[in-house]
Amino acid sequence: MYEKETNRYAVWRGIVTEGYKKWQKGEKIYQRDKERISLYVSEETKKKWLDYTQNEGSLTISKLIREAVDTFIESQELIKGTNLGKLNPQTISNISHTLKEPLTSIKGYSQLLLENYRERLNDQVLETVKNIFEQSVLLEKKIINILDNIKVESEYDVLLIEDDLATIRLIKSYFESKGFKCKGVVSGSKGLEELGNALPKLILLDIILPDLSGYDICKTIKSDKEYKNIPVYFLTAIAGAEVEKNLGNTNANGYILKPFNFSDFEIIFNILKGN
Repeated sequence: MYEKETNRYAVWRGIVTEGYKKWQKGEKIYQRDKERISLYVSEETKKKWLDYTQNEGSLTISKLIREAVDTFIESQELIKGTNLGKLNPQTISNISHTLKEPLTSIKGYSQLLLENYRERLNDQVLETVKNIFEQSVLLEKKIINILDNIKVESEYDVLLIEDDLATIRLIKSYFESKGFKCKGVVSGSKGLEELGNALPKLILLDIILPDLSGYDICKTIKSDKEYKNIPVYFLTAIAGAEVEKNLGNTNANGYILKPFNFSDFEIIFNILKGN
């Protein structure tokens, strides 16, 4: 009768379940996964949960945890068998999303129970929820340590931050003729954004840009522990004497003046070749 009424086991692995014992005492047994979880949340969340389970099929908290763990294990196997430095930013982003989405639900629901309904939970349930939350936090830290701090190997050698498209095309063509790849972006903010995705071997940086000063960008790069060892060379039409005065406080590695001769890039090629 109990199993037919509640769709739950009276005996699980040879042990009489707590739910069955409560049922025998006449206590209310909440239906698994729908009523039970909605008991602890707002009416709005309860409606969303019921709509989800009705439209998407039954999804239990236990199943949610199992799926999250399986996903993490699969991703760990992928990470073990892959050189992360060779992954592109989109692949890393996809892995991060796959891991963090189910973890968000697990961590969020357990935190909600602990913060708002602690007094209503018996000791055994409270201890279980605490453990789920703590393990979620640990898993979150592991994911961040593994994925969020990865700086993938760039698919190009030189990042050119320059607002003149003609100059970008010229320099890209020249570097390609020498066997090196160059990527050009037209603003300082785009340049810094690009650095967040991949680390080039060298940066060529215009000083006069539409949004940020090249001097300030260089200071930002050189003050960041992830980027400070990347050589930065100004590529500018500003007078050489003026650029010289700012080399010290920006920590730039050097400069090339416009209009340039291609021979001016010899120092750049020496760095790229590791000479």
